[in-house]
Amino acid sequence: MDSSFPFRFGAEAYTWFMNNNGQTHANRLGHMIDITAQAGFAGIEPIFNWMGDLPDPDSLGVKLTEQGVELAAIALALDWNNPDETEQEKYEADRAIALLKHFPGALLCTVQKPTGRHDLETRRRNLVNIVNRVSRRAVDQGVPCTFHPNSPHSSITRTEEDYRVIIESLDASVTGWTPDVGHLINGGMDPLTKMKEYASLINLVHYKDWNGEPEFALLGNGKVDFVGITQWLVEQQYSGWIICEDEGPEAMDDPDGVTLHDGRWVYETLLPGIKE
Repeated sequence: MDSSFPFRFGAEAYTWFMNNNGQTHANRLGHMIDITAQAGFAGIEPIFNWMGDLPDPDSLGVKLTEQGVELAAIALALDWNNPDETEQEKYEADRAIALLKHFPGALLCTVQKPTGRHDLETRRRNLVNIVNRVSRRAVDQGVPCTFHPNSPHSSITRTEEDYRVIIESLDASVTGWTPDVGHLINGGMDPLTKMKEYASLINLVHYKDWNGEPEFALLGNGKVDFVGITQWLVEQQYSGWIICEDEGPEAMDDPDGVTLHDGRWVYETLLPGIKE
């Protein structure tokens, strides 16, 4: 259903993870791909280690082709708190890279699991060094990379100061940036202002709405200026993916319905208001 806009829209599997901490929909990536297709989305971003019933590239590729959905990216969320990767972290990262090699153009989206805001200076440095190393290994094998900050209160990638230190320390030759507009506003920033500041790094975008009650809202029901952001992306000739990662409270009970809502909202409400 994507039109002549240079970018394409996809769905993030985290919307399903919110239901019962992922237990209800564990091992149901095939189902998520089905719903993503029904919503009209062109791509999906699963969470590595939560891919379940489609663990190998062949079966995943067959399912994606069957539904006409592309693998836009894979989110790899690890602790990354030490000066170097642990053996387990390196193992998981290399497994994700190996899978992505079968899907040319799909991105490795690195995310740090929030584990507290202690030892900020040291842990920020550790995180950036590890992300850059992972990205270098991936890019050397033909897999593009991007880093996704998040905004829980226990995250070290939450505030404007965090962004200044971490985003500006990314190795831009191998690591791009995924602005998640909901996490940006939840961290006290104006999403579009921050996107303009680091525009050259953007190679993936996440759409999530926010109303501050206490945090996220169903897409289209919050305070994020999606029209302004999307219009700016058009003007910048952004040609990557926009992934809808809905964390509104409705996703707790009905992630399928939320994903279908998001598809309708994107194609029936958002895009008609955008000038190509």
